Amino acid sequence: MAYNAPAAQGDPLHERQAWSVLAVSTLAFTVCFMVWMMFGIIGIPIQKMLGLNATQFGLLTAMPVLTGSLVRVPLGIWTDRYGGRIVMAVLMAVTVPAIWMMGYATAYWHFLVIGLFVGLAGGSFSVGTPYVARWFPKARQGMAMGVYGAGNSGAAVNKFVAPVILVAFGWAAVPHAYAAIMLGALVLFWFFSHSDPAHLVPSHVRFRDQLKALRDPRVLKYCQYYSIVFGGYVALSLWMVQYYVGEYGLDIRLAALLAACFSLPGGVLRAIGGWLSDRYGAHSVTWWVLWVCWICLFLLSYPQTSFSIATVDGDRSFHLGLNVYLFTALMFVLGIAMAFGKASVFKYISDDYPDNIGAISGIVGLAGGLGGFILPILFGLLLDWSGIRSSAFMLLYGVVWVSLIWMYFTEVRRTDVLKGQALQGRTA
Repeated sequence: MAYNAPAAQGDPLHERQAWSVLAVSTLAFTVCFMVWMMFGIIGIPIQKMLGLNATQFGLLTAMPVLTGSLVRVPLGIWTDRYGGRIVMAVLMAVTVPAIWMMGYATAYWHFLVIGLFVGLAGGSFSVGTPYVARWFPKARQGMAMGVYGAGNSGAAVNKFVAPVILVAFGWAAVPHAYAAIMLGALVLFWFFSHSDPAHLVPSHVRFRDQLKALRDPRVLKYCQYYSIVFGGYVALSLWMVQYYVGEYGLDIRLAALLAACFSLPGGVLRAIGGWLSDRYGAHSVTWWVLWVCWICLFLLSYPQTSFSIATVDGDRSFHLGLNVYLFTALMFVLGIAMAFGKASVFKYISDDYPDNIGAISGIVGLAGGLGGFILPILFGLLLDWSGIRSSAFMLLYGVVWVSLIWMYFTEVRRTDVLKGQALQGRTA
């Protein structure tokens, strides 16, 4: 049970404890992520109820992401200092009242303020990542972090569960149901997780000292990568249901189901990305991930276009644009690429900062979370300004360009990307 003294690494008891920690931590993170993405579904009826424009809707969906991002660095540090079990349990317990209160909100500012407290659930990533990684040997840390990161599939679970509750009982029933689910997950986590004092780092390290890691150019680069593969994933998970409803005129249940074709592989397949990163290296996986994202986003950026051409037989009209099937297929591929990329970025961290995983993962997670906060607002601003829904993908396409150029000049020129071997040594 959770109160047994930790066994030495390699001992059968330690092995069982490690897998138990990984299983319940992944469950807890899945529930936390499901709650974090709640506005992606209930935000649609709230938008109609309050008469919000696209920018206001983007801010509404982004508010929980803001808090979940800002707390990632201190949570990562506290995990190093106090252990993942206690920090995760307290974090989950604190969110339950806020989730429940969401069902009683009536004004726009109510949703924004309560959303900040609900967003604490998003900080669970920076707790669980170092917590589960330290239970496994270095050769399997990419796998462990990938499995835990598969809890991102909570975004897809949200799209399966929330529309059913919403249609049957109204949007207010969704946060009440989610509060009960969070409480149940907390109980399971507490009774089946474990602690190991050997995983703690010296308590004299201060928050300000940890932030000095931002002076390391490699950390800034990993923040940029993660702002795409995680920040873009979060933003699109929040944005896609209303995109399907507005662009293709779908019912919210069908829109959520199709949006899950992006969210589900974008979460579940992170475990495979961790395995690939262990086998082929973080660099090779990240490089190919960025190119796949670049191609998908280029195609997704093309807006629905109608035009006429003067021919010998008179004017002839044409229409170009992705239908719902091609759009969903591209989003599916994009979700897979982002899943692999989320795992490979954290493999970089476990390789380069084995003694400071909590703080560095918190900083990189903060950058990714802030991307998930800023992007939905920018999506709304671009839509209100241009009237083009695919402008969201145009923005992401430009961000991927930045990462590809940065990665080429700092890594690719010095590395065999097929074998993942540095030719002249990796630089920042």
